[in-house]
Amino acid sequence: MRGTRTAALAVGCGLGAWAAFGLLTAVVVGHDGRPLPVDRALLSWSVGHRPDVAVAFARGLTATGTGVVPYVLAVLAGIVAGRTPRRRALAVALCLGCLGAGQALRYGVMTLVARPRPPLMDWQTHASGWAFPSGHTTTSALTAGLLIIALRVRGARGGVPFTVAVGAWAAAVGLTRVYLGVHWFTDVVGGWLFAVGWLGVFLYAAVRGAGAEPFRGVTATDGDTGSGPTGPTGPAGPAGTTECRTAATAQVRTTARAQHRTAATAQRTAAIAARHPATGTGPAVGVIPP
Repeated sequence: MRGTRTAALAVGCGLGAWAAFGLLTAVVVGHDGRPLPVDRALLSWSVGHRPDVAVAFARGLTATGTGVVPYVLAVLAGIVAGRTPRRRALAVALCLGCLGAGQALRYGVMTLVARPRPPLMDWQTHASGWAFPSGHTTTSALTAGLLIIALRVRGARGGVPFTVAVGAWAAAVGLTRVYLGVHWFTDVVGGWLFAVGWLGVFLYAAVRGAGAEPFRGVTATDGDTGSGPTGPTGPAGPAGTTECRTAATAQVRTTARAQHRTAATAQRTAAIAARHPATGTGPAVGVIPP
């Protein structure tokens, strides 16, 4: 069933991301928060390649990964996912809840790990708090995931280019944190893994829990998208859908013919009864002459 497959995929991706995030967290904690070789190498490269235009562009891009922008995009994701005003309102609430709860959980992990940021002299933008996992990276990745899920629910045309564009935006926001010197690369990787894991939890809850209604494009089972009454079951896929529609149409036509015949019979019976009162002559009421 489609919903079962979607739930299984969400669980698989989420568990895989959580496992990788747990391993990376253990490595970071095991090194007492000190940067790994890849962290030092990428920060050194970033410091040596900072023309003014690139820094200005990176600052503008990194600003879209926090503040009001992600929440506006989360609202947009809910509007896209819902097919009716009531479902849109519920989907918006779910998307905002997913983003807000993910932020709170990420902040708790960041406080527990308490990893220092890179040296202040290498910073090219403002930053606050601990380093792991990156807040801008997590927020932008969660927002991008919600938009991609919403597009999957609606099945709109142009989904692949949109998915690539949104995914590239989230990836670029994370990389700007390294380029601007306020995060280590493993902080960014941790943010990506955390976001995928949390989105897996959210999607599984949407599929299996009470909040599945606005996401029927993902949660439908046996090919049902929740857009109409249940018809005769048939094979999955386009051929099965056509077969179901043909069978339903034939059933409606048969019922209409039967109702028409019943009405005609009743009219003829009434006409005969009117012409031949119950005097013992003429055909009996209810008997239709040939």
